[in-house]
Parts: sequence; C-alpha cells; structure tokens
Amino acid sequence: MITPDGRTLIVGESMGTRYTAFTIDDDGSLADRRVWAEVPGMSPDGCALDHDGAIWMADARGSGCHRVAEGGAILDSVVASQPVFACALGGPERDTLFLVTAPQFGDAACRGKGLGRIETVRVDVPGVLPLDAGE
Repeated sequence: MITPDGRTLIVGESMGTRYTAFTIDDDGSLADRRVWAEVPGMSPDGCALDHDGAIWMADARGSGCHRVAEGGAILDSVVASQPVFACALGGPERDTLFLVTAPQFGDAACRGKGLGRIETVRVDVPGVLPLDAGE
C-alpha cells in the first residue's frame, strides 16, 4: 500500500513475517528499504491503512486480523470464523473492516464450494482515503 502522502510504499511479506517500507522517489523509483514492522508467528497478507497510520493486517496463518503500528506493536485484533486473506476499510465513514475469509488457501481446497465469506466489524479508527480523493 502507498501512504496518503504518496511518499512511502509498505509491503507485507507473508513468509517473511514482516512489513517492509520503501521511500518513493520523485521519479517513482524505490529507495531506503527498511523494516516497518516485524510480526513473528503471523503471515501478513491483505492489509488496509487507517487514519492513524496503523495497518490492519489479514493473518493468513490464523483466523484473525490485527491492527499493527509501525515498529510491530499489535494495537487491536478481531477474530473471524476462518482464516483471513484480505481486508479493507470502507463504508460511509470508512470505519467498517471487511474481512475476506476462506477455510484455507488454494483453488483445489475452495473452488466451487462456496466456503469463502466476507465478514465485517466496526472499528474505532477509520481508513484513509485513496490518494486521488484529495483528503
């Protein structure tokens, strides 16, 4: 994801159990690679940035979504009915956390079985607007 100021790219590394950040230079190239947050024992998958600069992280290893601060502190967690592979903040006030869940990863395990779900939960800190929304 790209921060609202357009200057930082933050990438979740599912197998690396961390988020890595890069500075986006004026020409679009990436520089200043650094660890944004270590999340041991978790697999960052889909994520959403909130207004306070924390990331809601879908944990593909577990049935949760965790709000992570820069540096790795877990600020909040929600539990879903099955593993969470993606999340987004939306709704009229951007305070609804949408969780995309499935019993496991992979086409063979899930295709055509109707086992995936979109679950929702309200959160205290709303999501940021996209870069082109002009906030």
